[in-house]
Amino acid sequence: MARRLKLIGDPEQRYREDPVRMLRAVRLAAKLGFEIDADTAAPIAPLAPLLAEAAPARLFEEILKLFLSGHGVASFEGLERFGLLKVLFPETAAALASNRSGALRRMVLAGLAGTDQRVANDEPVSPAFLFALLLWPAYCRALMGLQAQGVHAEEAQRRAADRVTLHQLSTVALPRRFSLPMQEIWLLQTRFGNRQRKRVMRLLSHPRFRAAFDFLVLRLAASPEHAEDVAFWREAQTQSGDELAATLGVAPAADAIVDEDALPSKRRRRRRRRSTAASPE
Repeated sequence: MARRLKLIGDPEQRYREDPVRMLRAVRLAAKLGFEIDADTAAPIAPLAPLLAEAAPARLFEEILKLFLSGHGVASFEGLERFGLLKVLFPETAAALASNRSGALRRMVLAGLAGTDQRVANDEPVSPAFLFALLLWPAYCRALMGLQAQGVHAEEAQRRAADRVTLHQLSTVALPRRFSLPMQEIWLLQTRFGNRQRKRVMRLLSHPRFRAAFDFLVLRLAASPEHAEDVAFWREAQTQSGDELAATLGVAPAADAIVDEDALPSKRRRRRRRRSTAASPE
């Protein structure tokens, strides 16, 4: 028989006094492996909209506690079950509801499972990566909408990233030191399909490459179509420049060879001799 988490006092009154208690109930239940007592759980869904009145900075901290304490999967499922996800991440909740295949939800859960494993191994997890994962369904939905309107691909990507970030800020205060890397992780995804040598080398040296690649790996949980890209970039990270050039079918360092005989000769500019008439005696 599952153990139950029960809130002392009148749950409805306590949630009205401090709506964040609803998030704490979900987090504690996920952490302890408890079920939330029926009387404690009953008011959560009806009162979930009250969370919108909480300070965005406070909600940011509560989200980090929910998902970076090693019980992210259970916390996410709890937010879904009690109607809290659609208040904290309204556009993500809408995107998940409209994704009939369930691919986006599988990806989010796979990412949270990986996050839980990293926490268990005492490895760091960036809030930028966490929010990139949680808001990815919203970004995909916004991107599809813009592309359907005929917006150019690159412009649509930038606008979708900005739109999702701006809308989320009305609920959760996501600092720029996390929102900007989050957007970079999204925008780098389309570059993994490019095999031009210079662009491959440029992407490998990008400061967000590793996070973006890890995100690409997560996308396999949603669609196997990324398997070839994952295999290529995983191998590319282990190769030297010459090996990578050979893989790409390019002569190693061909673009760095300079044929001096083929260069136009530089004419020496003659120095004009001063006119003796203009020289002082």
